[in-house]
Amino acid sequence: MKHNRSYLFIVLILSFSITLFGGEKKKEFKIPYEKYKLSNGLNVILHVDKSDPIAAVYVVYHVGSGREVQGKTGFAHLFEHLRFNESQDIPQGQWFKKLQTAGASNVNGSTNTDRTNYFEVIPKNAVEMALWMESDRMGFLLSKVNQETFVTQQNVVQNEKRQGDNRAYSQSQYMSTKLMYPPTHPYGHTVIGELEDLAAASLQDVFDFHAKYYVPSNATLIVAGDIDVAQTKKWIDKYFAEIKSGPAPAPLAKVPAVLKETVRSYCEDNLANAPRLGMEFPTVEEFNKDSYALEFFGRIFAGSKKSPLYKVVVEEKKLAPNIMARQGSDEVAGTFDISITAFPTVKLGDVEAAVKEAFLRFEKDGFTDKDIERQKAGIEYSFYNSSASILGKAMRLGDYNIFKGSPDYMATDLKDRMSVTKDDVWRVYNKYIKGQNYLITSIVPKGKADLAAPDSKLWVVQEESIEKQGTKKKEIVNAPYVPIPSKIDRTKEPVKGADPVVALPKIWKDKTKNGIAVYGIKQSELPLVQFSIILKGGMLLDNPDKIGMASLTARLMNEGTKTKTPVELREAIQDLGANINIQGGTESITISGGCLASKLNETFALAKEMMFEPRWDANEFELAKNQTIEGLKRTETAPTSIARSVFDKLVYGTDNILANEPAGSIKSVKAITLDDLKKYYDKYFSPSVAKITIVGDITKEKAVALFNGLKDWKAKDVKIPDVKIAASAKPGIYFIDVPKAKQSQVFAGHLGPNSADPDFYKAVVINHRLGGDFNGILNMILREKKSFTYGARSGFTGNSYAGLFLASSAVQANPTFESTQIVRDEIKKYQDEISKDDLEQVKSTLLKSDAGRFETLMQLSGMLQPVVMYNLPFDYIRQREAMVQKMTPEEHTKLVQKFIHPDKLIYVIVGDKATQFDKLKELGLGDPTLLDKDGKPVTL
Repeated sequence: MKHNRSYLFIVLILSFSITLFGGEKKKEFKIPYEKYKLSNGLNVILHVDKSDPIAAVYVVYHVGSGREVQGKTGFAHLFEHLRFNESQDIPQGQWFKKLQTAGASNVNGSTNTDRTNYFEVIPKNAVEMALWMESDRMGFLLSKVNQETFVTQQNVVQNEKRQGDNRAYSQSQYMSTKLMYPPTHPYGHTVIGELEDLAAASLQDVFDFHAKYYVPSNATLIVAGDIDVAQTKKWIDKYFAEIKSGPAPAPLAKVPAVLKETVRSYCEDNLANAPRLGMEFPTVEEFNKDSYALEFFGRIFAGSKKSPLYKVVVEEKKLAPNIMARQGSDEVAGTFDISITAFPTVKLGDVEAAVKEAFLRFEKDGFTDKDIERQKAGIEYSFYNSSASILGKAMRLGDYNIFKGSPDYMATDLKDRMSVTKDDVWRVYNKYIKGQNYLITSIVPKGKADLAAPDSKLWVVQEESIEKQGTKKKEIVNAPYVPIPSKIDRTKEPVKGADPVVALPKIWKDKTKNGIAVYGIKQSELPLVQFSIILKGGMLLDNPDKIGMASLTARLMNEGTKTKTPVELREAIQDLGANINIQGGTESITISGGCLASKLNETFALAKEMMFEPRWDANEFELAKNQTIEGLKRTETAPTSIARSVFDKLVYGTDNILANEPAGSIKSVKAITLDDLKKYYDKYFSPSVAKITIVGDITKEKAVALFNGLKDWKAKDVKIPDVKIAASAKPGIYFIDVPKAKQSQVFAGHLGPNSADPDFYKAVVINHRLGGDFNGILNMILREKKSFTYGARSGFTGNSYAGLFLASSAVQANPTFESTQIVRDEIKKYQDEISKDDLEQVKSTLLKSDAGRFETLMQLSGMLQPVVMYNLPFDYIRQREAMVQKMTPEEHTKLVQKFIHPDKLIYVIVGDKATQFDKLKELGLGDPTLLDKDGKPVTL
C-alpha cells in the first residue's frame, strides 16, 4: 500500500469492541478507529460517527504538572492559557471568536498532573479550520509569545488560584500534596503551581518547557465524528506534517508515595465554619490492578448507608452529616483518601477514632460476593453514558493512547475492573490500609485549633497581601517578532464549506390513561433511556415560614419505601445499574431515572414504589434535616453564595418567596417537622400537575404503555400561587464584608423577563455580545485586557414568574473599584447601537452551534424542558432561529434598551471592607450600603 511520505507507518483497526454484560444478553459497544503516525511522531486517530453533523478535534499532550521541577511550577497550566491567547497566524483574542462564530458548541482545555488537552466540537464543515488552528498552536506558537502576553496570562492564572483560595478548605489539597510527597516528587506541588513561581518565571523558562514537551512526538491528535477520512488525512498531512519535533520524553517512572511514619498537621481556615478531617494512605498508580480493588473497597467501606464508615460516623456517633472515601490514582502514584467535614463543635480526634472503629467493623462484618457484583452492575451504564458524546469517544481514544500506547487498552481497563473479586478487596485492604502509616490533616475554623486531631503540627498558611497583588512589576520589552518558517501559506484561513443541515430531533406527545401529558424523543445510538416525572409547585407551595419543605420532602422520598429500608432501596437500584433520584426545586419536584433500555421496566417499577410508598422514616428525616442545615451553614462563608443570596433578596424583595433558596434557610428548616412533609406530599403530589419526559432507545408506544402504570394515581386540586414582584431595592452599591478576602465577588443586575415571556430568548440574544461567552465585552476587558479575573459573564435567567439580568465576576481584591467601574461603564455603553459585524458574529455563533446541541440524552432532555415547563411550541428552536436571522442592529438596540437598564442596576459586592469599601464611594452611585450575610443593614 502506498502512502504519502509523511507517514511513518499506519495501523488500521476497523472495529474495536468491548464486550459487556447487561442482564443475560451480551452487549457489544464499538468505537471503530484508525490509527497512524506521521514522520514527526504525531499519533493520529480517526473515528467516523455520522449520527450528528459535527466533529470533535481533540489534541492531548503527555505532559502535566508532574513534569515540572521545584521553583518552576505551574508551567503546564500556564501553557494551557497561553495556547488560547495567540499564535503566529491566529491573532490575539481570535481563538474562541473564530471557533464560536463557526458554530463550535464546546471549546476548552484542561491540565492535570499527567496530561494537557485541548478540544473543540464543531460543525463538520469547520474541521479543516480547527485542524489549521490546532496545528498553528502546536508548531507556530512561540513566535507570538512575548513579555506582554506572558505577563497577562500569568495574572489570569494567579486570579484562577485566588478564586480557588477564596473558599473554605482551599488549603486541603495543597497541604496533602506537600505532606504526602517530597518536593522532588512529580506530584510534590499542585497543578496550578506556586504564586511566587508564576510571578518569577521568565520567557526563556517557558520556551524551554514548551520545546521539550509540546512537540508532535509527545502528542496524540484525534478527529472524530462526521468526517471524510481521506480528506481529513490530507488536511492533517498539510498542516501537521511539517511541524518540527524532538524525541518523545521518556515516561515517568512509577514513584509511589512512602510515609515512614504517620504525619499529622492542621491549619486554621478563615472561611471554614466546621472542622474537616482528611486521612490519606499511600497506594498505587492508575491501571495497576490493585487500584481497581481499592476502588471497590472505597465503595464498600463508605459508599452506602450500610457501609461501615457511614454507620459509625454518621448514624451511630453523629459526628458528621456525611462522609467520603475513594481511591485516587494518577500516572505514577496514588492514594486512598478519606474526607469528613464534621459538625461545628466536633473534635477531629473523635472522628479519627471513629474511622479506625469503622475499619474494625469492616474486618468484623465483612462483605459478600453480592456486594462486589452490585458495584459492577453500574459500570456498564456508566461506560455507555461517558461515551455518549462524540467528544467523550475522542477523549477515551486519545487518553488510552497516551497513557497505555493504544486505544485498545480500553478493553483491558474494563476487563480488569470487572474482574475484581472479594479476595482482591481483602488483599488490598490488608496491604495498603490496615496498620499502615497515613497522612492526617485537620482544617479547623479560625481560632479553633483545639478541634484539630491530637499531636498535629501547625501548617502556616502563607497569605498573600492584598496590597501587593499582581505579578512583579517588570518593564515590558517585547523582542522583535521573528516568524517561524512554513512550507505553506498559513495566514490564509481555510474556507469552510456549506453549513450542514441540522435535522432537529422529532418531539412526540401523547398522554396516559389518566391524562398525564408525555413528551418524548427517540434516540437509539446507545441502549440507554432517561425519564423524568415533573410535578409543578416545588418551593412555590412551601409554607412561607418553612421554606425547604418541598426540597426536604423530595429528599426523604429517596430514603426507603414501605417495604424497603434505605439500604435495600439503594441496593435494588444498584442491582439494576440504574439511577433514580427525587429532587425539589424552585417551581417543581422531579422524579428522574436513567438506565439501560433493557432495565427500564424494573427501574420504573422502583421509581413508582418510591413515589407512592414513601417510608417516612423518622430517623432518616432527622438525618436529612441535619444534613440540610449543615450544608446551609457551610454556604454562609462562601463569597459566591453570599453574593447570590443577598442579590436575590434585594431584587425580588425580602418577603418574596423567590428570594429564597429551595433548600430554605437554617431557621426555616429547623421549623420543619416530619408531619409537614407528609402533609405536603398528601396535598400536592397529584397527576393534575404532572408531566412526563422520556428520551432514548424507546418507541412512543412502549413509553406510553410504561407510563400507563400510573393510571390509578388519583388527581387532587392543586393551585399554584401566582407570584408577583412588589418592588426591588433601590439601585446602588451593597457591600458584604468578608475580612481579608483575596477576591471580591462583583454582581450587578436587576429584574428581567420571565422564561415564559415571548421575548425571553430575544433578551438572551441581545446579551450575548456583552457577556454571553468568552468573547463577551466584559470578559475580554476584565480578563484578557486587565487580568483582574479568571472570568466575567452576564446573562438572563428566569422561571415561570420572574427573571433576572445579572453580570458577575470574581475579581482580584485590589481592583474592585476599577472592575465595578468597568462593569458600570460597559453596560451603559452597550445601550449604543451594535455594529453590523458584531451582530453577524452573534448570529453565526448562536445559529451554527445548533449542530452540536442535540447529541446526548441530557441535551435532548434539556431540549424538552421549555416545551414542558413553559408550553413552548415543538418547533420553538426553528422559530428562535428565524428570529435571530431577522434581527437588525436597530432592533438589537431597542431590545437592549428595553431589557438592560444601567440606572436600575443593583450592585452587590462581597469582599474585604477594610481595603475596598471606602473607595467605592467615588463611583458616583451613592454611598455603599453595608449589609450582613443575610442582607440586613449593618450600622457603621
